[in-house]
Amino acid sequence: MLVLPTLAARPLRPPPHLAPPPLASSWNCRTKRTLLQPGPFAAGADNPRGRGGPLPEPEQHDQLLLAALHAARLRDEESRRPDPLFIDPYAAVLLSLYVAHQASESLALHLTPSADHYRLTTRYVDDKLQNLITSSDNFRQIVLLTDGMDTRPYRLSWPKLSVVYDVSPGRVFSAAAQQLRGAGAKIPRNCVLLHTPLESPNLQEGLCKNGFNGNRPSLWVLQGLPLFTSSSLENLLLVISNLAMKGSIFVGELTHFLDWTASADMVSEKDRLENLFFTQGFQVSFVHYENVAKDLGLGLAPPRKQCGRVLLVAEQLRFSDAQMESFRTHFERTEEDADEEGFEEL
Repeated sequence: MLVLPTLAARPLRPPPHLAPPPLASSWNCRTKRTLLQPGPFAAGADNPRGRGGPLPEPEQHDQLLLAALHAARLRDEESRRPDPLFIDPYAAVLLSLYVAHQASESLALHLTPSADHYRLTTRYVDDKLQNLITSSDNFRQIVLLTDGMDTRPYRLSWPKLSVVYDVSPGRVFSAAAQQLRGAGAKIPRNCVLLHTPLESPNLQEGLCKNGFNGNRPSLWVLQGLPLFTSSSLENLLLVISNLAMKGSIFVGELTHFLDWTASADMVSEKDRLENLFFTQGFQVSFVHYENVAKDLGLGLAPPRKQCGRVLLVAEQLRFSDAQMESFRTHFERTEEDADEEGFEEL
């Protein structure tokens, strides 16, 4: 059995402490029945200058950028292997940002997973996405929750009329979009890529303003989006639960949350995640990295320490806000028609 080789890493100095970004204002998830105030909640991917609220501080932004660059470097190194798990032809384009930011020796490794687990997650998510969109004509809304440098919109095959939404830190996405456009990267014809900044004052309204339809199935992919606390995940799941039609699928990788480590109770992290997803209407199942490697005919070398990552798939069991609104409108019309028929009989 082949064993995944360990990627070579440059000697790094201990990274500075990173304070969590101000995510609290980004996840206003309650459905509003009033008209939306005009504002640039979301921007098309070809126009990355769209504002979405207060951006991270420079030091904070740099850390998010470095984490995204580290992930791009892992994808580039994997693409150059004789028998790669995936090929990302655009990762090398993004790596030119190393020089511009002098980041080659100071990548934010504390924000990204180990090389082996990142490679397995990327391959698993790629395969899962392709299987879902090719086996069903329903999934034409795909929401990528990313670090801002996810190249899946350009390197994967999307069915016609697919709408891909990228939710990520605005400045990181803008820097990546400029590099990719310069290299000629394009999403397939008859498909659309739209960006909604993570810093949007109201992410739910931002996605809806950008055309997301809660009456249609959707796929949600989480890999790379900076989530530093369990509260940020809870708020994100509330947004998705409000937007995602019943039967929609969530797939991705979650990090270990330090605030759960500090807790005194003995509930396992997977139990907490399962309860958290269930609270928001999702039925979740966990995927073992060892099984992913086995399915690929590989062996996963035992990590020197716990990787601190969880790979999972979940299905939405609740109705979305849009579905509930459609039901309410239908029932109101039915009652009005019944009242009119009764009046005519009189």
